[in-house]
Amino acid sequence: MTEAVQPDRADPAGVFYGDLAPWWPLISAPDEYAEEAAFAAELLAGAEPPTRTVLELGSGGGNNAHHLQQRFAMTLVDLSEQMLAVSRELNPDCEHVQGDMRTLRLGREFDAVFVHDAIEYMTTEADLRAAVETAYLHCRPGGVAVLVPDDIAENFEPGTEHGGSDAPDGRGVRYLSWSTDPDPTDTTTTTEYAFLLRSPDGGVQVAHDTHVLGLHPRETWLRVLAETGFEARSVAEVTSDDRLPREFFVGRRPSGDGGDRS
Repeated sequence: MTEAVQPDRADPAGVFYGDLAPWWPLISAPDEYAEEAAFAAELLAGAEPPTRTVLELGSGGGNNAHHLQQRFAMTLVDLSEQMLAVSRELNPDCEHVQGDMRTLRLGREFDAVFVHDAIEYMTTEADLRAAVETAYLHCRPGGVAVLVPDDIAENFEPGTEHGGSDAPDGRGVRYLSWSTDPDPTDTTTTTEYAFLLRSPDGGVQVAHDTHVLGLHPRETWLRVLAETGFEARSVAEVTSDDRLPREFFVGRRPSGDGGDRS
């Protein structure tokens, strides 16, 4: 029997990060993040004095944190409580907080702030600026912020991806994603996701979700970081994957900036 699961637009997490959150380990395995997390860790380690504490905004199912916690004390923030539940199972020693990266105010500072591809949900420059402001306010003087969009305007290419895996209990997932840029004059792209979800009894559900993602040029990233107060630079990823390397945007909060506005 096949059933269809449709997006609940009243739920900000949508299908992907809401109803499908328990399936996340079969959609995206932690082992797939090892190389990228290692590269990010070297950039996060660049705080002076050395990095001990890291705040991750948009931490999702915790796959990056699974590797980063080997070097840093991690505090993980995500908008979806369902994804945080998945991360708690994977990373029980990490602190987890539900919150929006645009408005979060914890009232404390960290040696470094990390934002992986969840930053792509900042579809306007105003949203991006709000998220960067959050990173700045939670980054101590001398600390660093590392932001990692999958794409920027200069290197976006439409395409498809597929994947999924099986669990010992008989569950399985297969997915197809299709990314396009319907309007090259704006700052967004669209990714359509289709999922086949097999339960242990062999029943299959079909799920579809649409995600609108931000696409900003390099100049915007560097300018927003600089205008917020960071010393900003772009670093090309070193990867063995057969894909275009990502650009990691790195901001250092000046050591002399002692104002705590968090």
